[in-house]
Order: sequence, then C-alpha cells, then structure tokens
Amino acid sequence: MERRTTDKHAEPAGNRRGFLKRLWQILGIVALAELLWFIISLLRPSKEIHKSRPAETLRVIGSVEDFPAGSVTPDRVNRLYIVREEDGGFMALSLTCPHLGCSVLWNEESRQFDCPCHSSAFDRRGIVLSSPAPRPLDYLPVIIEEGKVKVDTGSITKRKRFEPNQVTYAL
Repeated sequence: MERRTTDKHAEPAGNRRGFLKRLWQILGIVALAELLWFIISLLRPSKEIHKSRPAETLRVIGSVEDFPAGSVTPDRVNRLYIVREEDGGFMALSLTCPHLGCSVLWNEESRQFDCPCHSSAFDRRGIVLSSPAPRPLDYLPVIIEEGKVKVDTGSITKRKRFEPNQVTYAL
C-alpha cells in the first residue's frame, strides 16, 4: 500500500526549479535587450553632430506678402506653421505636439493650436495653454532675405518659453 504525505507546506522541488529557471531566462533576455539597445544607440549618429546643417535645410516658404499680418499659415510639406504677428514679425513653429508627436491643428475660431490626440492647446506663439504637453511647440529659425521668408528646417529648437528674439522682422 502506498503512503502519501499531505503536508501543506511541501512543494515539489521541480516547480521551484522550473520557476527559477524561467525567471533567469527572462532576466537574461531583458539584459540582452538592454545591451542591444545600448549598442544600437552607440551606432546611431548623435543629435549633437547635426548642429551644423547643410544649406538644403534652408527652405523658401514664400514671399513676405504671402503672409498677411495676424495670420497663421500651415506648411504641411515642411511640417510647420508660419505665424505672422500683427506687427509684421514672423515665427515658424513645428506642427508636432511635444507630448506624443501628434500633428497640432490651428483653430481659427479660438485662435489657438489644438492637439487632437490628448487635447493639449497652445497659443499663437506655441505656448502651452492646456496640458498634457510638457513644453511649448518647437521653434524653427526664420530668415527673411530679398522679400522671401526662409525657414531653417534643420535647426529645430525645443524651448521652455517664448522669447522676443524668436520673432524675425523684415528689414
């Protein structure tokens, strides 16, 4: 006749060993993934390297007359908005929301940029009006030469606030 123990605290050793084996396998996979991520990040060019941009990133967006005072004009090709201040100054703002990268839309009625993904809102200078966006819309430098509005699409600046030097005036 076979005797069985009914000890509540006794666990078969195989279950513990199997669990520990699986745990070590998972930890090994995670460590390998982190190592792989680190190696890939070393092989990718650093963003700091790209500070000196080639001339082809300077894009002609239009002539000064194409942008009436007080207007906000989208340029979907270059993924930006040209904002013309009431006093004639120009700003270029990225149309990418800094929260999760959705494209913001200009709402003419409310005179603000709205993010359709999570309801962030920005004023005409890109300053956050309602969260969850962590910072203002990115800024791109504007150059006005010979009556043409040009934007350096290779020099996107993540900013913390609006500063008056972000507005460019035609001479």
